[in-house]
Amino acid sequence: MPEPTYRYPLGEHERERIASSSGRPLSEITLDAVRAGRVAPQDLTIHADTLRAQAAVSEREGFPQLAANLRRAAELTIVPQDVVLAVYEALRPYRVTYERLLALADELERDYGAAENARFLREAAEVYRERKLL
Repeated sequence: MPEPTYRYPLGEHERERIASSSGRPLSEITLDAVRAGRVAPQDLTIHADTLRAQAAVSEREGFPQLAANLRRAAELTIVPQDVVLAVYEALRPYRVTYERLLALADELERDYGAAENARFLREAAEVYRERKLL
């Protein structure tokens, strides 16, 4: 089945097709709904499908690096914040060992299905070791 074609900006052109992480359509997230108490905090977080749609637009428009970043972000939407912060901290030079970066990559892939982020961490581990940043 072919990937759907999205028009950018998604918030203007795809309000019925785009939803928050809670599943609420973007078209239902209005200031009036917020004032009436019909919008919860989880309604204001991005859904992985929205990030993948943005990645598809970026790829189509010739921005492959941005598309890759958005796909990695989509994978991270299900990763707990403490794990995301641990990865962020680990990517700062001289913070962890080569083995720790590889273990974090394995955890992301095994526990959350975040294969692209795992690949990115493994690549970072190799580069950090090469440049003596561990």
